[in-house]
Amino acid sequence: MNDFLAQWQSAAMTSLGFFWMALWAFILGYFISSIIQVLVTRRQMRAVMGDDGAKSIALGTFFGFISSSCSFAALATTRALFNKGAAFTAAMAFMLASTNLVIELGFVIAVFLSWQFVVGEYLGGFLLILFAWLFVKVTRPKKLIEEARDDEQGNGEESGYNLRHWGDLTDPELWQMVANRYVMEWQMVWKDILIGFTVAGLISAFVPSEFFTWLFQGAGASAGDLSFGQVLQQTVVGPIAAFFTFIGSMGNIPLAAVLFGEGVAFAGVMAFIFSDLVVLPVLRINAQYYGWKMALYISAMLFTCLVVASLLMHYGLAAFDILPDASQIENIAERDHFKINYGFYLNLLGLLVTGVLLYQRWRAKQHEHAGHDHSHDHGGASLGTRVMQVLSAAAAVWLVVGGLISIG
Repeated sequence: MNDFLAQWQSAAMTSLGFFWMALWAFILGYFISSIIQVLVTRRQMRAVMGDDGAKSIALGTFFGFISSSCSFAALATTRALFNKGAAFTAAMAFMLASTNLVIELGFVIAVFLSWQFVVGEYLGGFLLILFAWLFVKVTRPKKLIEEARDDEQGNGEESGYNLRHWGDLTDPELWQMVANRYVMEWQMVWKDILIGFTVAGLISAFVPSEFFTWLFQGAGASAGDLSFGQVLQQTVVGPIAAFFTFIGSMGNIPLAAVLFGEGVAFAGVMAFIFSDLVVLPVLRINAQYYGWKMALYISAMLFTCLVVASLLMHYGLAAFDILPDASQIENIAERDHFKINYGFYLNLLGLLVTGVLLYQRWRAKQHEHAGHDHSHDHGGASLGTRVMQVLSAAAAVWLVVGGLISIG
């Protein structure tokens, strides 16, 4: 019993430490993302993404880059763009960019892993978009696209801020809109973050290294000792393992760091990171949006593209002898997560910025008429939402009790 309590305490403190390490990166990334999203509206995106040419793909990639990194938010926005006239390939470019090329994701990867993984994330994201475009060109799913498209009217179009000159940067309305967007960003991802960081701590404390050696062939061996078959197997297993999780693009980074620390190859870790759009909840949501045929097509496209992109990134870095070595990186679970360093002061600054934004949002709410209720009843939460709520509550209880054990 004492051993279990010690492991519980270790798992909880590791999870909390992971979050404290990454907090400034989350805040900075979402703050920048919120500003950009207020200044660039969905209407502006859709107007220039109407065909599958290079310009539309490039613009879809750019707009994805400046948009939210939440997988589920990306799905909703992608569907809206697609149904309102964007080409399928441009919409897919937007979806892939909005979950792989966004600013905050690079910050968090840099905190937990190494610069090679940041390069892999961004360069690999561009490769994913290129391969997805090629996959669509080769498979020609014209009938699927026609069946999946559901023309929508222009209702519910979000408003943005029209920045006319630099003096507008002091306009309280601008910062109230940024504050609203910032809060929405956190509302979209907090469950993924909570569950993802909790799972990473659990695996770090409870799962023995032998399990990873069994699941990922050759795990623990140096990159030069791995055969192509072993690298391929790890690259395929990564997204298969991720499929059964409920963790989005931000929550899976600490778990990816745990996998890398256990000796999983660069390609396998990158495939796991890229897999946020092939997890089971995403498949179910795409099926609701487009039907099961298109949902399975999108999953097959993403799985194929991420495996190929991860392998190319792995052997590309190997050709220049710059593959990251797990033995040269401090084990993520053994770091002093709460020490006084630059991250500590950046966290304090980030919390101050968050406090100011929350105050701005509170002031905006105070000016709303008391009789106006802007909430919407959608007839109850979906099964996936309820599962996430239960898992989030369980994760919160686990962390609180584990923290109390540590204090005691």
